[in-house]
Amino acid sequence: MYFYAARQPILDRNKNLYAYELLFRDGINNVFPEIDGDEATSRIIEGSQFSYGLDDFLGDKPGFINFTLDTLLKKYPSMLPKEQIVVEILETVQPGKRLLSECQQLKEQGYTIALDDYIHQNVWRHFYPYIDIIKIDLRTTTSETINLVKEAIADFPHIKLLAEKVETFAEFQQAMDMGFSYFQGFFFSLPEMMQAKALSPAQMTLAELLYETSKTEMDLQKITQVFERDVSLSYKLLRYSNSAIFKRRAEIETIKQALVVLGQVELKKFLSLLFTAQISSDKPAELMRMSMTRARFSEGLAQLHGKVDSGKAFLTGMMSLMDAILDEPIASVMQKLPLAKEIKEALVEQTGILADFMSLIKCYESADWAKSATAIAQLGLAVDKVPDAYHTAVQWANEQMKALGD
Repeated sequence: MYFYAARQPILDRNKNLYAYELLFRDGINNVFPEIDGDEATSRIIEGSQFSYGLDDFLGDKPGFINFTLDTLLKKYPSMLPKEQIVVEILETVQPGKRLLSECQQLKEQGYTIALDDYIHQNVWRHFYPYIDIIKIDLRTTTSETINLVKEAIADFPHIKLLAEKVETFAEFQQAMDMGFSYFQGFFFSLPEMMQAKALSPAQMTLAELLYETSKTEMDLQKITQVFERDVSLSYKLLRYSNSAIFKRRAEIETIKQALVVLGQVELKKFLSLLFTAQISSDKPAELMRMSMTRARFSEGLAQLHGKVDSGKAFLTGMMSLMDAILDEPIASVMQKLPLAKEIKEALVEQTGILADFMSLIKCYESADWAKSATAIAQLGLAVDKVPDAYHTAVQWANEQMKALGD
């Protein structure tokens, strides 16, 4: 058995990251729903205590974790820091005296409590003093029912509503209008509207550098000259190359020195990071983090595969959300950028092995373990190595966001 995990972002009304929901399943052939909720929750506890730290997945944000009545009665939440988790009571748990007692105790201990996939019943009113968040599935709950819930919690202003399965900007706007405070889903990773957005001169310079560094033989002199004519870009290069990520013994003082020390692989990563960061400045920060995670995960898959250029895989992942960032079709975006043919084919036509990597990555993002298993088998990847590649990608993206935010 191997330990599988994924995370899904939860954003606030300003589209800032509020938290993640952590989704853990056990193994390729023993995927949810074939294991029960108790075992799934146990795996969370085991993993966070022995396999990895919650910080690896969450950074400084809280994580929503599912709990059954049995795991609540066994006091599993107390094994995790109250600052790091939201105790999410599964929709299969029926309201009763034992559950009410557990909620009272958790609230006294300072835990945040959420009701998952809430089905409105009057009996839940007894729980409202202890509940902080109510999660409502937009796809299965009518507007009339949502209004009933809002009326029921009117006397409990501390309770916030969280909309689940928000997949489009229109759904996000609808939930906003209905008074929801938090939103779970990948609406932010889709174009809000189809409109052309011109690239600035600085962004075109970065695109030029991306093209130059993608060549088999990199022209160091030409690349140095491009950097030297852009003071802001040069400063960012020097700051990045001197960051703690690289643990250099001596500080880097010149453009050429920075380019040599970084090398082609790291330089290409830096440029794609910077390009994505620049054009996504008015977008949710989680979109940038998601791009980074995809890039590093794709690179890791290429290394596991052994027959795919890891640099191209990295850039494919980084560019995969450009339609959402620029609010226009991916085909139009790719026409503007001088990228390798294989990258464009993967993103526009969804063909080739790089496209297969992207399909697997999307399965991970949605915690679709059955499809993940099929994709891993078809790609011939070592089944026990893929989760590690994902975990590494998540940690790396967290580090990069900190570095770029300094």
